[in-house]
Amino acid sequence: MLVVHPEPPDGGWGWMVVLAAFFQSALVFGVIRSFGVFFMEFVGYFGELSWRVSWITSIGIAVQQFASPVGSALSTQYGARPVVMTGGFLSGLGMLLASFATCLTHLYLSIGLLSGFGWALVVTPSVASVSRYFKKRRTFATGLAFTGVGLSSFAFSPLFQLLVDTYAWRGALLVVAGMSFNLVVCGALIRPLTLKEDLARPVNLNENCLEKLSTLFDLPLLSHWPFMRFVLAVTLINTGYFIPYVHLVAQARELRYDEYQAAFLMSVAGVADLCGRLLSGWLADCRAFRLVHILVAWTSLTGISLALVPLGHSYPVLMAISICYGFFSGALTPVVFSILPEIVGIGRIFSSLGLLQMMESIGGLLGAPFSGWLKDMTGDYTASFLAAGAFLLAGSLVLVTLPNFSSCLGSSTPSCQVEAGVEPATVILASGELSCPQNRDWPARSQDLQEPA
Repeated sequence: MLVVHPEPPDGGWGWMVVLAAFFQSALVFGVIRSFGVFFMEFVGYFGELSWRVSWITSIGIAVQQFASPVGSALSTQYGARPVVMTGGFLSGLGMLLASFATCLTHLYLSIGLLSGFGWALVVTPSVASVSRYFKKRRTFATGLAFTGVGLSSFAFSPLFQLLVDTYAWRGALLVVAGMSFNLVVCGALIRPLTLKEDLARPVNLNENCLEKLSTLFDLPLLSHWPFMRFVLAVTLINTGYFIPYVHLVAQARELRYDEYQAAFLMSVAGVADLCGRLLSGWLADCRAFRLVHILVAWTSLTGISLALVPLGHSYPVLMAISICYGFFSGALTPVVFSILPEIVGIGRIFSSLGLLQMMESIGGLLGAPFSGWLKDMTGDYTASFLAAGAFLLAGSLVLVTLPNFSSCLGSSTPSCQVEAGVEPATVILASGELSCPQNRDWPARSQDLQEPA
C-alpha cells in the first residue's frame, strides 16, 4: 500500500537518511578535497605538467556534475536507493582500477570517468532525499549531512599522506577503493518517501519519445529564468571553489613546508568547514535573513579569502587564511541546496538538482586546469588563487540580480514576519517575481512553484 505524506515529515527515518548522506558526502567530497596529496605524487611519478595532472580531479568533478541528471532521472524512475548503491559500486571500482594505472590516460578514465559517474549516481539522489524528508529544518539537516565533508577533509589529508608514505600511491588508492565501496551500504539506508506534491503533476500517456525524455529530465526548467540565473551564479562559484583542494597543498610545498604541514592545512580547513556548515544551517533556519542574502554573504567572503592566499608567506598566516576559506566555503554549501525548493518546489528537487549540477560542471571541469595553466605561465600560484577568488565574487554579483533581491530584508520587515509554526512565505513565482505576502501558509500554491516561466 502506497503511503502518501502531505508534507515532509521533518524527522523520523529522515535522520537515518541524513546519516547516510553524512557518510556519502565524506566518501565523495572528502576524497575529492584530499586528492591534492596524490597530485604531487602523480606529477613526480609521471613527469607531467601541473595542468595535465589537474585534469584527473577536474574530469571527476565535471562528470559527477554533468551526469547528475542521469542520477536524478533514474531516481525518479526507480527510487534513490538502487541508484545510490550502484553509484557506490562504480566509484569504488574506479579507484580500484586506478591503482593499476601506467599513464595519465588510465587515471582520466578510471578516476575521472568511472568514479566520477559513480559519484553522480550518489550525490544528487542522497542530497535530494534529505531535502524531501525535511521542510522547516531543511537547511540544518542539509548542513548536518554535509558535515561529513569537513570531518573527512580533516582526517583524509594526513591519512592519505600516511598511506602514500607506507604503501606508495598505488597501495593508497586500493585502500581508498575499499573505503568507497561503503557507499553501497549508505545507499541501502535511503527509504523511499512519497509526498502529496509528487501526485499533483499530470501524466500524459500519449507523449512521444522526445516529450517523454523532456518530462523525465524536466527540461522545461531550462526556461525558468530565476532558476537559470541561479545556475549561472553557481557555475561561476564552482569554477573557483575546488581550486584550493587541488593546489593549496602544492602552494604550501612550494613555500618549502613539508608534506604533513601542507596536508594539515587541508585538515584545519576541513574542521572550519564543518563549523561553517552547522552555523550556516542554524542561521538559515532561524529565518532572520533570506537564504539568498546569506548565500551572497558567504560566497563573497569565500572569494575574498581565496584572493588572500598569495599573502600567506608565513605558515601561521597561511593557516589563518585556510581556516577562513574552510569556514566560509563550508557555510555556503547547504544554502545552495536549500534555496532550490523555494525556486522550483520540492516536487522537482531531483530534476532541478540534477540539471543544476550538470550545468555547473563547466566550472568544475575548467577551474583546476585553468589554475594549473596560470601556474605554469607565471611560475607560482598567485594568479591562480586571485582568479579563483574573482570567480566567486562574480557569482555573488549574479545572485544579486535575482528578482527583488533587495526586498523582504529579514524578520524586521513586517510582511516577512514569521509566526510560530509557519515558514516565511518568500517564494519566486512562475513569473519570476518574488512573493512575500503576510501570514501566508508555506508552501505557496503548487502552480506558483512548479510551472516554469
